[in-house]
Amino acid sequence: MDDITTTPSRLSTPARNVDATLDVGLLVLRLGLGAAFLHAAFLKLSNFPTTIQFMADAGWRLPAFAAFMVTATETLAGIGVVLGVMTPLAASAGLGAMLCAWAVNVSAGAVWEDPFNAPFLIGLGAATLLATGAGGYAVDARVLSRFSWSPRVKVILLVLAFVTAVVTWVALYGVNPIHFGAV
Repeated sequence: MDDITTTPSRLSTPARNVDATLDVGLLVLRLGLGAAFLHAAFLKLSNFPTTIQFMADAGWRLPAFAAFMVTATETLAGIGVVLGVMTPLAASAGLGAMLCAWAVNVSAGAVWEDPFNAPFLIGLGAATLLATGAGGYAVDARVLSRFSWSPRVKVILLVLAFVTAVVTWVALYGVNPIHFGAV
């Protein structure tokens, strides 16, 4: 009989060599994105009747409801992202709001006329946080460390952000935001 010896597989648990600055980088990203979301919400809240009128003049259906939705979304996303609380969910909400803001900016002309504007870049940052999570300097890491976001859930949240943005745009603005020519 052969003597069979077992040794732990080197493939089972690879050592993780993480750059110590990764958490600092994610913190900086979170603070910048959260500040952008909160600033956008504050601008709307500081003169809410003007926000409602802007949406009404632009042709949005139920402009008060639409203004409330975007302001609440930007506020909650901003708080969640800054603190790192339920970060993928907060980032998904913020991404949905930025997709609508991006569509507002590009829908007036050709779709690629000014595609890389502020909402696009903020949305890109939100998608990045959705994928990476908050990092080590966050409530998610300190308090909610047992709760883990699976890759499947993150993909669902990414898709949900896009679906929510398109449904919101079609339901409250009444047109397809995806076009490839001048309106």
